[in-house]
This record gives sequence, C-alpha cells and structure tokens, in this order.
Amino acid sequence: MQVRTLIIGTGLMSRHHIEMMLKQQDTTEIVALCDPSQQQLELASELFEEAGLPAPATGPQLEPLLQEFRGELDAALIVTPHAFHLKQATVCLESGLDVLLEKPMVMNAREARKLIKTTKQTGRLLVVAFPGSLSPQIREAKNILREGKIGVVQSVNGFAWQNWKTNTANTWRQMPKLAGGGFLFDTGAHLLNTTCDLVGEDFVEVAAWLDNRGAPVDIIGTVMAKTKSGIYVTMHGCGDAFPTWASEIIVVGNGGLVRTGIWGERLEVQYGKARGFSFQPRKIKLPPSLGVWEQFLDVRDGKMENPCPPEVGLRMAKLWDAINESSQQGGKPVALS
Repeated sequence: MQVRTLIIGTGLMSRHHIEMMLKQQDTTEIVALCDPSQQQLELASELFEEAGLPAPATGPQLEPLLQEFRGELDAALIVTPHAFHLKQATVCLESGLDVLLEKPMVMNAREARKLIKTTKQTGRLLVVAFPGSLSPQIREAKNILREGKIGVVQSVNGFAWQNWKTNTANTWRQMPKLAGGGFLFDTGAHLLNTTCDLVGEDFVEVAAWLDNRGAPVDIIGTVMAKTKSGIYVTMHGCGDAFPTWASEIIVVGNGGLVRTGIWGERLEVQYGKARGFSFQPRKIKLPPSLGVWEQFLDVRDGKMENPCPPEVGLRMAKLWDAINESSQQGGKPVALS
C-alpha cells in the first residue's frame, strides 16, 4: 500500500528528496506540495512531468491543504527553514500524520521538549531526517562500537568542510531568525548529530568557539567535549572552504578504530595493531540505500527501530544550546546536566 504524502517546502533539498521518492512509487504517493513560492512549486512539479507523472496538487499554505486532503494523507515530509519546523511538525502530528522532519529538528532544547510532548500526546511517528544516523553505515558503526569490537573508546574527532559561506549568501540560511545558526547548525548539524550517535553517551562538559567571519551567522566553529565516562571529543566545522563538501569522523579505541563520514557516506574499520607504519583499514560494504525516505518507511512499517526519534533532536539541541553559551563566554566550559 502506498503512503499518501504531503511535502512541505519544495526548495533544492526537497527536490532531491522528491527525486528519491519517485524511485519508490510502489510504496509512495505524493499527493500535494506546499510552498509559498510559486516558482519553487513549479520547479518541483517539473520533476513529476519529467517522470511521466501528473503533478500533484499545490498550495501556498499548510493548514488549507491539510483541510482539503483530510483523510487522504498518511505522512508529511517537512523541508523548510529551521524556524518553521516546530509549528509545522506540530500541526501535521495533530492532524494525524506521521512526520519525516528535516534537520535540525528545531531551534533549541525548549522547542525540542515541546515537540516530544506533542509526539507522545498524538501517538504519531516522528523521524528526524539525519541521513547519517539513518544510514546502514552509521547503524553498523554503532553496532561495532557497542559490541566493543575496537575496545574501549578513547577519543572521537569529527570534521566537516564546505564552501557554505559563498553558496548560502543572501539566502535564509544566513538569516539568524530563520536559521537559528550558521554552518555548524546547518551542514554542521550532521557533524554534531552523527558524532553524538557514535559516542553513544551524554556530554557532561562542552567548550566551543564560533566565528562569523564577517557573515550574519557562524562560518567556522570548534567544539571540545567530554562524556560521562571520560571520552574526549572534538568537532570542527569550516564553512569557508574551497568549492567542495566533505567530512571525516574517526573513533579511536584501545583495540582499533572506526572511520566514517557525517552522512554515513562510507565505513572503514581497523582492528588490532598496524604492522610497522602501514595503515590498511578494512572497508565495510553494505547494501545501497535510497536515502532517508526509504528508511522512514522501514521505521513506519516496523522493519527497524527508529534511529532518529525526537529525543535525538533534543540531544542535539541541548548540545547546540551549550555550544552557543560557551562561545558567548569566549569558550568557557559549560556543564550539561
């Protein structure tokens, strides 16, 4: 049976999701598109025409579309500026829809707790669209770490870089009230979340530095953190790199290491001691994935547990709040309860 879906927001990232969803027509029916921009709606509708399909219904406002298609929708995909996530997800959940919500889930921990409460009250499913945590690679990496296959984890280092400052200039992503942060809260949200997922325990202390580099939002940021068991973690985001986007996360244990990326784009593992100065990690091959919508459907169908419930969004929101608090105090360490 097809999952009847409303897509909220039809910008570039949303159109990428639509392309992946159109490859899953046996399980997915896109009923309607919502966006205040007629131009963005037209660009999204062209994807259906290119696939030989009729374009879905469209509308500029969410509530009228929910009313129009009441009883004809099962789920919503929300791909809008961060400041709108809480209200839009709340309205969809209260309308009886399951929700796949683009990252970051919300703007801060206060909003995250509100959304968790709504999710519990409605009994609906909410999955945060972190491709890293949802990917087979990161799920397998977590299994390797939790089973102690690289021994006791000692340290974790994550790094993401992109020419984000140039690419997002004059867009909502550099408007603080809409974005809630800059590079480290946008592309860097993947870095923060995936690192948290791999670490697998709460942080007790965080120190951070953010630099806007002349932009309205942070462009470069460095985070140092310590977990309850004493794992030391560093995360660095550079949003003013050469034209590229890439990432690296290395988890070091006393019996090996795991190397991956913030989107789960690869997975390598090294066990034991390297011979001499050689370093030959073993690449772990996993089945290909069609992305976050495919995994959302698997969670919805009960084929796997939800890797990204709203509690994951709260975890990252608490970390982001601490990063901002520390940065505003010149990097002074902040304790997390």
